[in-house]
Amino acid sequence: MKERFDPRAIELLAFCRSGDTLQGEWPQAGMARLAGSLAAAAPDAPAVRWLASGQLHAVAGGEAEVWLHLTASTTVQLQCQRCLQNVTQALQIDRRFRFVRGEAAAARLDEASEEDVLELPPRLDLHALTEDELILALPLVPRHERCPTPLPLRDDTNVPAEAPAPNPFAALAALRRRGPGGGPSGR
Repeated sequence: MKERFDPRAIELLAFCRSGDTLQGEWPQAGMARLAGSLAAAAPDAPAVRWLASGQLHAVAGGEAEVWLHLTASTTVQLQCQRCLQNVTQALQIDRRFRFVRGEAAAARLDEASEEDVLELPPRLDLHALTEDELILALPLVPRHERCPTPLPLRDDTNVPAEAPAPNPFAALAALRRRGPGGGPSGR
């Protein structure tokens, strides 16, 4: 019988050693940090579907590498930055993480490699990791391919012309013309 793992506090080394896979769904409403980035937190929002699998990769002459493969997907509502209406955005993550002992080793290896290298925790919260990765998957500037309603055009015909901004050096020039005694410099 396979050992069962709690995705909220998974014993990562044992999980990867077992080569097991976990999967499930979490409601978007249960991801408060993600919900804070959304335009609308709909009670009927699609669930976040996720799958995590662990593996140990043998290394000649060294300790086996601890790997976690995480995939997740959902659809969220964001605010279009052009028309300010809601835009539906599909989020997909497919990430592989390598875990090593010690924060210093993780930082050194992460800087030198293309893969994500993290410190091996005694327990890992897959829910929090999934939420972090979904937040990172959000577009920087969400917008429709084509906005559903035309954007209002700026009408410059009824706008009064702005007065030119004063030159910040004009006061200095006037002081210079007056000279040190307050009167004309006599030059």
